[in-house]
Amino acid sequence: MKFNTKIPKHLKQAYNQELKQYSFCLENKQFGNAWYHLERSHIIGQSYPIEHTYSHWLMLKFGFIQKDTKEVIGQIIRLLVGGWKSFINHVPLGNTGGANVPPLKRMPIPNDIEKLLDIK
Repeated sequence: MKFNTKIPKHLKQAYNQELKQYSFCLENKQFGNAWYHLERSHIIGQSYPIEHTYSHWLMLKFGFIQKDTKEVIGQIIRLLVGGWKSFINHVPLGNTGGANVPPLKRMPIPNDIEKLLDIK
């Protein structure tokens, strides 16, 4: 069994770039774009416990900002289980992480992220 502990440098850079874009959009009240970048950060970081958990933490905070009860509850549940599933490399690749999708559903990965992940 493969254990994921540390995100590779090139993925960390892409993950951080998505978080910068998220922050910029949030500060400028571009909430749809902010959420888009949070979803992308989740896809990039979901195989690594720290990044995966942090994406869900930000999604929880975003749910509070938006006063979205479904999102808040969904993120609390994901925060409880997401990190350990990353550690044992048992995540549904491509899942965007929001409460609007089932937590175990595999989803298509955007082409640019697929290239980063080197998935065939």
